[in-house]
Amino acid sequence: MPPGWAIISTGRHPDQKMAPAINVAGSEIVAVVSRDRGRAAAFAEKHSVRTAYEDVDAMLRDPAVDVVYVASPNHLHVEHVVKAAAAGKHVLCEKPMALTREDCQQMIDACAQADVRLGVGFHLRYHPGHQRLREIVQDGSLGTVGLVQAQWINGVRGQTAPPPRPPLQQWWEAPEMAGAGGFMGTGVHCADLLRYVLDDDVVEVSAITDGQREDQPLEHLATLLLRFRSGTMGIIATGRRLPDSLNDIVVYGSDGRGGVHGSLFVNLQGRFQAAGENVNEEQSYEPPDPPSLYTKQVEAFNKSVEQGTEPVASGLDGLRAAEVTLAMVESARTGRLVRIE
Repeated sequence: MPPGWAIISTGRHPDQKMAPAINVAGSEIVAVVSRDRGRAAAFAEKHSVRTAYEDVDAMLRDPAVDVVYVASPNHLHVEHVVKAAAAGKHVLCEKPMALTREDCQQMIDACAQADVRLGVGFHLRYHPGHQRLREIVQDGSLGTVGLVQAQWINGVRGQTAPPPRPPLQQWWEAPEMAGAGGFMGTGVHCADLLRYVLDDDVVEVSAITDGQREDQPLEHLATLLLRFRSGTMGIIATGRRLPDSLNDIVVYGSDGRGGVHGSLFVNLQGRFQAAGENVNEEQSYEPPDPPSLYTKQVEAFNKSVEQGTEPVASGLDGLRAAEVTLAMVESARTGRLVRIE
């Protein structure tokens, strides 16, 4: 039998993406938690959830819960993951994993000590175009990779700043709760996706943003220059104030170029293209249903629980993305290049 899932939070992401994905994947959502009992009950009715809770500890005592999906505000992730691990529950934590490296490590250690799986919600790893791009990089089809680029920016035409968030999402505007601004929504995905495709780690970050200053502590637009351990250089552009961004990932090597265009969204879409000495391919993807990549994420996490294997996006992957985020904030604030040890 597939594991029983519990969801912490009734926000937009669990409501529109993850709850439908869990149901489509054939798993049962056996519990949902919200501080507001009414919201929990409404969510439970909408998504066929067995039990609504207003207390995390009570939910963790439910023997039907095998996996906890943590989608609470960013600053609460460490508390909820550690509690779930102590209760013997496997955990899929939404990105960003946590706000400090120490919190990420605490989460990894807690799950390792409890012998439960810890995954992080980097759904873009499940796009077949991204997986194919990783394959042609790893098999050497593009030669020596010199430069990678990832861009994911959204916005509203005619507006030079993102629209105000609705009341239940306003914690995203508080630095102590969110950690960073637009980078936390889309930039962490870019950082993880580049790491995934290259199978390499970032060691240097230099960032320019429109935030990290006294009058605007959180950024709406960020650009990062990266150096990977192998010497490959990278560029990330991300944020919430440009409505017509192309949102691509591209890899440039000594023997060719590969990329997926228009794929950095929630659905299965985009166009894979590769051209060079050793590879010439093109493939277009259409979105079959809204939660498609999230369904693949749930199915893969269920498999890791059943087989006792590391998730496709592990706690260590979440920590590495957090390191890039912290380096971005420090670099933007100080105007200096930041090294990641």
